[in-house]
Amino acid sequence: MMTAVDTNVIVALWDPDALLSGAANVALDAAIGRGRLVICGPVFAELMAFPRRKEAFLDGFLRDTGISVDWELDESIWRAAGRAFQGYTSRRRMHRNKHQDYGPRRILADFLIGAHALKRNCRFLTLDEGLYRAAFPRLEIQAI
Repeated sequence: MMTAVDTNVIVALWDPDALLSGAANVALDAAIGRGRLVICGPVFAELMAFPRRKEAFLDGFLRDTGISVDWELDESIWRAAGRAFQGYTSRRRMHRNKHQDYGPRRILADFLIGAHALKRNCRFLTLDEGLYRAAFPRLEIQAI
């Protein structure tokens, strides 16, 4: 089975904290042992926002690690992301109305990343289990 990798896992791999980067490395090695690794276009774009992570660096990193990029986001992914984002915003408004903290604000890219994993029938490797369990209950999540 293919594993879709969330942005935060790769960022953790690059983190100077040996505990965090070590955990990401172990999780990625285990995922590779079960099949191919893939990221979607939004993950690639998010990774470019990090310091010293230019396009050439990312292309080399992905080539060296064997992680492929799925650049195609078809209608089913957009619709699933929209439904999940809609559910998230409704839950967030409900919590805000009850004066409860609902954590950090999420952006549409998070939901495109989750919808991509779901619609491509991938296992999903992430550090953010809570968001994706709530937004995509049928998604097979492997949390670090």
